[in-house]
Amino acid sequence: MGEPLTVEGHYGLDDLRARVGAALRQAGLGEGALDWKALVPLDQFHVRGLEATRELAAGLGLAPGTAVLDLGCGSGGPARFLAAAYGCTVTGIDLSQAFIDLATMLAERCGLAGRLRFERADALALPFPSESFDCVWTQHVAMNIADRAGLYRGVHRVLKPGGRLAIYDVVAGEGGPLIFPVPWAREPGLSFLLTPEAMRAVLAAAGFAEVSFEDKSAEALAWFAERARQPAAAALGLQHLMGPDIGTFVGNLARNLKEGRARVIQAILKRG
Repeated sequence: MGEPLTVEGHYGLDDLRARVGAALRQAGLGEGALDWKALVPLDQFHVRGLEATRELAAGLGLAPGTAVLDLGCGSGGPARFLAAAYGCTVTGIDLSQAFIDLATMLAERCGLAGRLRFERADALALPFPSESFDCVWTQHVAMNIADRAGLYRGVHRVLKPGGRLAIYDVVAGEGGPLIFPVPWAREPGLSFLLTPEAMRAVLAAAGFAEVSFEDKSAEALAWFAERARQPAAAALGLQHLMGPDIGTFVGNLARNLKEGRARVIQAILKRG
């Protein structure tokens, strides 16, 4: 039998810094200072890319110095956007040390290390005092977490009173079971989608009030259609994070959305 599935194993354990560093050199970006915008094809690891990140941030009323927890930060793309565009101070956590090391390196190269901090941590055991953050940010994270009630209780604890939770996640549709592999799971054992109704119920039980809750599936399908019309080759892309199978993962996600097996939800909630 093979090794048991783990979330950390799915997202890779090798030296992503070396792999991405080589890709950056090949793309003509050398080893020195970078503009965060140059990394967008590589570091917006979610449906609709930077457009979705901008849209989610616009609904939060962010200001310079806003303390944000980026939960499941990956390579740190959204965190760098929040620091550069809004002047936020962002703490990013992820289960993968390889992603934390990469996010730290890229923050330094973008000149944003003073506003960003990345550390390996479990979203179900947040290592922060209560009421530490103005905002908690999650994009395509909760799909890997079975204990959704525990996740949202922990988020509620670390948010300041009146703080906001920003969510951009894939949820279960009514069109049947998912087709695997998908970007967050090669097999069903790592995928824990809730229906929109169940997600809202768990959030309410954790003490959150809805500010907005929007289905972005139509926009997601339009984005996939536009991607399909673009040239396949790119100097920088998600293949440098997830390997050559990324095309299969993304193609299956697009099919799941088209067939109603999955949907995309954008939500902002307020801690009471």
